[in-house]
Amino acid sequence: MYLFPAGCLAFILFFTVFGDKGLLRIYEIRQDIVGVEERLNGTKLENETLKREIVALKSDRRYLESIARKDFGFVRSNEVIYQFPQEKK
Repeated sequence: MYLFPAGCLAFILFFTVFGDKGLLRIYEIRQDIVGVEERLNGTKLENETLKREIVALKSDRRYLESIARKDFGFVRSNEVIYQFPQEKK
């Protein structure tokens, strides 16, 4: 007598928790959204940094010179470069 209503209740409860649109799936989707939002914020910060670097490369001669010196080893004609051997540990 109580077996059929209890079975229906168990069936409904099972799909409420474990179904395609159940509570566990909703929790997983929310966790995915949080991860995507974190990646989006990181990408936005990186994008802003790159935009500032582009502006500096276009307009700031000192920044451009520092990049040329650091990355490409450029020197001025009146400069002398001293290179010291690396210490081995």
